Amino acid sequence: MQKTIVGILIAGVLIIVGARLFKADPSPTKTISLAPPQQARVTEPPIPTPPIPVQNEHPSQTIPKTEEKPQPIDPHPCLNDTARFQCLQALYKKIVKDTGVGAAMSALKNQDQSDTYVKAMCHQLAHVVGRAAIDRYPTAEDAFSHGDSFCWSGYYHGAMEAIVTKLGETKVTATMNQICSKIPGKERYSFDYYNCVHGLGHGFMSIKKNELFDSLKLCDNLTGGWEQSSCWGGVFMENIIADEMNHFAKYLKPEEPLYPCSAVDEKYKQTCYLMQTSYMLRVLNSDFAKVFELCSTTGNHVNTCYQSLGRDASGRTSSTIPQTKAYCLIGKDYAQQSNCIIGAVKDFISFYHSDVQAKQFCAALPEELQQVCTSTATDYYRIL
Repeated sequence: MQKTIVGILIAGVLIIVGARLFKADPSPTKTISLAPPQQARVTEPPIPTPPIPVQNEHPSQTIPKTEEKPQPIDPHPCLNDTARFQCLQALYKKIVKDTGVGAAMSALKNQDQSDTYVKAMCHQLAHVVGRAAIDRYPTAEDAFSHGDSFCWSGYYHGAMEAIVTKLGETKVTATMNQICSKIPGKERYSFDYYNCVHGLGHGFMSIKKNELFDSLKLCDNLTGGWEQSSCWGGVFMENIIADEMNHFAKYLKPEEPLYPCSAVDEKYKQTCYLMQTSYMLRVLNSDFAKVFELCSTTGNHVNTCYQSLGRDASGRTSSTIPQTKAYCLIGKDYAQQSNCIIGAVKDFISFYHSDVQAKQFCAALPEELQQVCTSTATDYYRIL
């Protein structure tokens, strides 16, 4: 009883101190255009904290990559095609088949710089390249050795989808703990290993026909809580992008933007809320203030939800400092803004695979938000 009272008093003091330190920006979006993109980029959830202290190598990609000579390509392909995604999908498959993964990813990077549709769909298109790569490189370690983390690691997610689909549910269930076992850095919970087990979640959704609850249960068969959580993240991410081209959404409800996070078991909720704001923004017309408010109704998961919104603030602006900052400063109090910053700075690091831009982002923030930003960046870059 005495410990409980002390805990309540400490919590009260922290709330008061936080409130006094917080200074609301009366017009955070006054000079920054926050018009939403025609289609929002998809970003992956942050890497779970490893169960042991690690210091990963940088650059974070530890598998030696095989270079392939890029080929010239139309900077605006399929413009006149009414089914543009399907046209681009066929194009990237052909590039992989004829020229290789490196050429396909090089083309995607070039088009991402000049074509707004490709920029919005780059993660899904990187999935396409990854799926096509498995015809050349059938194992995870082989496919990853030719991989590229561009656009939130879509290549790796697509590669794992194809690997899992080719194996089939029976064989995957029996061998899932071996599929990623030869990825370098497994013992350090490296970024490549994360992408492999996270990619399993994407693959499970594929073989389970986007049945989210069944896919989560498949993830539960992995050995290790970190592996399970990473896999859950793949499942929830696939569910969010499921109503994009080439997918179908079964577990998203426009009338209930918090679903399925509101319905899954408690152990899955944190991972779910780390992705859910991407859908919440979609159904609430990209209104960050409304999503902040809806996040405030999620009980024990409010901070996670605010962090997810920070991930989207970064993702929707391609990690551009002024716009990301402006989105997070829409938060009405320190808790909303600081957690948004935490999610955003992690996404900066995931996007750039560097902490340079993250540090620049932190330096651009109001003073009371800089410390939480820099400490998060330091800790997260260490495990990336």
